[in-house]
Amino acid sequence: MSELFRIDDLHAKPTEADTQILRGISLTVNKGEVHAIMGPNGSGKSTLATTLLGAPEYEVTSGRLFYKGEDISLWPTEVRAKAGIFLAFQYPQEIAGVSVIQFLRQSLSARKGIDLSVLELRLSIISWMKRLGMDSSFVDRYLNEGFSGGEKKRNEIMQMAILEPELAILDETDSGLDIDALRIVAQGIREVRQDRPELGIVLITHYQRLLDEVKPDFVHILIDGRIVKSGGMELAAELEKNGYDAYRSESQNVN
Repeated sequence: MSELFRIDDLHAKPTEADTQILRGISLTVNKGEVHAIMGPNGSGKSTLATTLLGAPEYEVTSGRLFYKGEDISLWPTEVRAKAGIFLAFQYPQEIAGVSVIQFLRQSLSARKGIDLSVLELRLSIISWMKRLGMDSSFVDRYLNEGFSGGEKKRNEIMQMAILEPELAILDETDSGLDIDALRIVAQGIREVRQDRPELGIVLITHYQRLLDEVKPDFVHILIDGRIVKSGGMELAAELEKNGYDAYRSESQNVN
């Protein structure tokens, strides 16, 4: 497997504060791999997701990011997105006045320079909406406006399918989902992977239940801004059984 994405000793803090939130994260994602990052509230999970996409709210104080062999540490968000890095947000934003199809047409044009006909894109979106259990009328609705939590999350997976990124960062895609919605979202992730077997995924979550459905290749435990342990699905099962407390002491030993 060839390297797709590498995080090298990443430290980051909020732009407007001095408190370090990420404190030396290193991780390599090869093409086709799924890496799950699990951690309690306040461990730095969402900060990591946002920092990887280059959001201005966070400042990288040291360390580097590599994507397809290039150092992207200084790349702005839009350049990372155009290069094929996708972030599914924990709390997808509503965009009034911009329909789902308009948003995706503009995004595809920016991402790939492709100007699909409205009909082609509409058919593709509707096909994915059906696969994700969404009503086809959503294609013309304003982005995320009036969507339920589950509909917003399914819409993010649909965007991932249409935009065809090479690296997807899924930030707590399972939060707020009931078990049926979770299974539909997980099935969508599996189908996207089937269509694009070289897609690399960083799956950030608080719970094991999504991992049971998606079955990542690697599981990493994030405590206090550091990865304190890595393993396979057995690590997620161990975590479900014993909780995070045992790993908190491991984090303190690293300090």
